[in-house]
Amino acid sequence: MRIVLVANAASGSFADGLTPAAIRERLAAAGFDLAPEPEESLPLPERLRAAASVDEVEAVVVAGGDGTLNCAAGILAGTGRALGILPLGTLNLLAKDLGIPLDLDRAIAVLRDGRRHAVDVGRVNGHVFLINSVLGMPARMVRHREALRGGPLGPLGLLRLAAVALRHLGPYPRLPASVSVGGQRRRIRFRLLAVVNNDYAEAPGRILERSQVDGGGLTLYIARRLSPWRLARLALGFGLGRWRDLPDLERCGATRFAVSAGRRAVRVMNDGEIRLIAPPLRYRLMPRALTVIVPEPGR
Repeated sequence: MRIVLVANAASGSFADGLTPAAIRERLAAAGFDLAPEPEESLPLPERLRAAASVDEVEAVVVAGGDGTLNCAAGILAGTGRALGILPLGTLNLLAKDLGIPLDLDRAIAVLRDGRRHAVDVGRVNGHVFLINSVLGMPARMVRHREALRGGPLGPLGLLRLAAVALRHLGPYPRLPASVSVGGQRRRIRFRLLAVVNNDYAEAPGRILERSQVDGGGLTLYIARRLSPWRLARLALGFGLGRWRDLPDLERCGATRFAVSAGRRAVRVMNDGEIRLIAPPLRYRLMPRALTVIVPEPGR
């Protein structure tokens, strides 16, 4: 298989001597025919555009985290060009949803032996998201993502995240907004608003994992208040896999949402990456718009 590699060495798991050159060596040893990688001095979006334009390659393989994959999806969605994933980020939520191993050699084996699968892509005002789009306090916390480095998002990861969130509860105000769903509009004030591409699975141990990636819908979550007690109860609910019916959390599904706010720009976190986007924020789904390489069933 002929591929082109784009490696983001700034991603969270590039450590312990791992380099883009070492990844290329492992891919070549696995039997891949590698087209020349775009110039590494170029900004990541330009490198991805150059990779997507290379003739006679079967996939653009991206080594990086969820933010890097988000950038790639914005370029590859709707083109039919396959995206191969080598998960080297902090959380690697998309790879987990797709069943792609976090071990590099096993992920390379999936590229070689896997199958192509079309997944949904969310969009807000021209910006894409593969996992979620978040407004409110979590978008302010993104600079503290190092609190999550070094381990999976299990109970300890939730505790680290909760500790960071508690530091922001006092100074961060509730945001006023107008939300339109299914032709009905209502005004709210919230601490957290999240639009999820499809929905999270409610099951013990499946923390922030989605039940499917091609279900053709979006899910809106709103937390109007997040006191320390409410935050602790929400974290416990996620850990136990029983949180959808918590009174502190509103949830509804649709294929389109709109969020209006009385300001020139809103801080939006798409797949962990911050954007300043002018409201109203118009969310919609692009069903099965991105082709990715995933493991064969049962492997």
